Amino acid sequence: MSLLHRGAALNLAMAEHPAPIIAVVDVCEGAIRAGNKLFFCGNGGSAADSQHLATELLIRLRGTVARASWPAIALTLDPVALTAAGNDFGFDEVFARPLAGLGQPGDVLFGITTSGRSASVLRALEVARGKSITTVGLLGGDGGPARTLCDHALIVPETETARVQECHIMLGHIILELLEDRLTGRGR
Repeated sequence: MSLLHRGAALNLAMAEHPAPIIAVVDVCEGAIRAGNKLFFCGNGGSAADSQHLATELLIRLRGTVARASWPAIALTLDPVALTAAGNDFGFDEVFARPLAGLGQPGDVLFGITTSGRSASVLRALEVARGKSITTVGLLGGDGGPARTLCDHALIVPETETARVQECHIMLGHIILELLEDRLTGRGR
């Protein structure tokens, strides 16, 4: 297996799935320009990916791009809220409950699950739908039940968790780089 550099990875992803990737960039750009937020959630390694991607927006994606901080929240970051929701409502509600309080119509939720079957991510996607929050799935396998809850589903057709996670972070970086280029005028 050869390693892909950023340009090759971007070209490969855009050649394989240009319309779905651009559609996700479009909704994210619209949300941020309208003053809305991007939310991320997932379990285990996908929780780490959620935090990683949200931080790229809040702090900095590329050191060569000077820009403002953009509103992004990883629903995995608050252990007090996670444990309280898990204790009081059950683990399936650990992302749904905070999203119900923080999310607004026009926001975007990225649900990240390598199987498409994580109950806590499914509940968050359901809550998002009920609040007119656009749903984006970074999914694996056949997309599982999450596929039907996503306005935009980017599915890695693989069942090995590590391979799916590697693709999810690459897709996330591609989406965020394209978004950053648009919001800073670099991509025009």
